[in-house]
Amino acid sequence: MLPEPERQKPETTTTARRLSRLAEQSMRCAPACCGAVATISDSGPERRITATHPDLAPLAAVQLACGDGPIPSALDAGEAVDTEDLLTEDRWPGYRALALDSGVRSGVTLPFRRSGIEVTVSLFSYRPGSLKGIVRGPVGILAEETTTGLVRDRRYHAALAEVEQLEAALRSRPVIDQASGIVMHVLGCEADAAFAVLRTISQRTNRKLAEVADALVRAKGRGLESELSAMARPAH
Repeated sequence: MLPEPERQKPETTTTARRLSRLAEQSMRCAPACCGAVATISDSGPERRITATHPDLAPLAAVQLACGDGPIPSALDAGEAVDTEDLLTEDRWPGYRALALDSGVRSGVTLPFRRSGIEVTVSLFSYRPGSLKGIVRGPVGILAEETTTGLVRDRRYHAALAEVEQLEAALRSRPVIDQASGIVMHVLGCEADAAFAVLRTISQRTNRKLAEVADALVRAKGRGLESELSAMARPAH
């Protein structure tokens, strides 16, 4: 039986969709452009790549793997990097060789940073000098809007996660209160001490506090007097 495919998180799906749209729309901004690549880094060193053609993805991958090329240079400088003609280019030998082998003669890479998110968009052409000075305006606007949208998406999903955590806490609160009442009755202790006992059990058994509380409520504390007393000593 084949395993079910792993489901992507909504945030990951949204990011991939925005990045793909950026690459496709950027390519349409320049008639001389033969393809585009967009990348993003928003959580850690790994950078995701989206390309309008499969042959272009390795051009970004080789740069990110060796840390040398228009993309790293643009990110380091914080500004666009032009490659008017790779035949006469003496920078980035590894990238240059792969690009020429793919038929690419020129390109331009634009970097964008906002709230911890780094986005780059690179356009390529089969002809030298054909991208100079004609794409920065519209492509820049597209990339700025995309970066802003990615920041907004991240904040939205973070807010959703926080709401889910609060809802889970609210759902588990009644059973935790019941369990605390049982501990208070068994040990004759105050509410703070009872909660400390539950927390100690949770930590020692590597179970969630709500699970510990639910098990205690189901058992109604019967047969657990000695164990609870043992747990209460370090808690006090």
